[in-house]
Amino acid sequence: MNGLVVFPRKYLEAVSKKAMVAKRPLNYALLIVIIGSTMAAPVTAETIAIIGTGQVAGALGPEFAGLGHTIVYGSRDPSRDEVKELVERTGHGTSAMTPAEAAAGADMVVLAVPGDAIEAVTKSLGDLSGKIIIDPTNALRRREDGYFDLAVKASNAELIQGWAPDAHVVKAFNSLNWRQMADPESSGGPISILLVGDSNEAKTIVAALVSGMGLEPIDLGPLRHARQVEGMLMLWVNNRYVRREPFEYHLRRVKTN
Repeated sequence: MNGLVVFPRKYLEAVSKKAMVAKRPLNYALLIVIIGSTMAAPVTAETIAIIGTGQVAGALGPEFAGLGHTIVYGSRDPSRDEVKELVERTGHGTSAMTPAEAAAGADMVVLAVPGDAIEAVTKSLGDLSGKIIIDPTNALRRREDGYFDLAVKASNAELIQGWAPDAHVVKAFNSLNWRQMADPESSGGPISILLVGDSNEAKTIVAALVSGMGLEPIDLGPLRHARQVEGMLMLWVNNRYVRREPFEYHLRRVKTN
């Protein structure tokens, strides 16, 4: 993915409005970036397929639609009343179809499905070459003492990249509650969204989505760091549901010389 990343005017206006409402400065350098010395055709990310219609999908879909993106939900049964209600609530021309149909016409694909279903879902979506895949999933298992551990040796994000080798996987939105996705200010303070991935351009596009929602993106490097990011969710879950001492992640930026 080399070249100029171009965002539609309605997207930039929505991001700016969101930033002002959240009372956070907006860094437009995150929105338009030139990568490499060879100029390619402009890349736009306007159609987002959200695979799944549960809590995470219901939190992210309306937020992305409010930023000017076209949302298509992927559901095994698009005619279900719950799916129709989600489409109506999301508005902005949102639609629903089967997961493979939704992914086929999208620039970005969000895998808003349970962590243990990720292999079957990814492999069912067809050719994902060139698309940005946002992975908010976690693979956790509960131990006898009640605490959760990671359930895979690598990470869900790395596994997804292996099943879709020509896509651009970005780990994001996995270390917070779906309620804070829909209403960041309900946390009582800033929330960092941790990003990892091997495509800097893909991470820049996802970072712009995060900033538009009033959250703070933090790039933690290549996709091989995804296991550590998924481990941060494991700690978040254990403190929230086992120790009953919940917290949210906020990584404070510091100035460097």
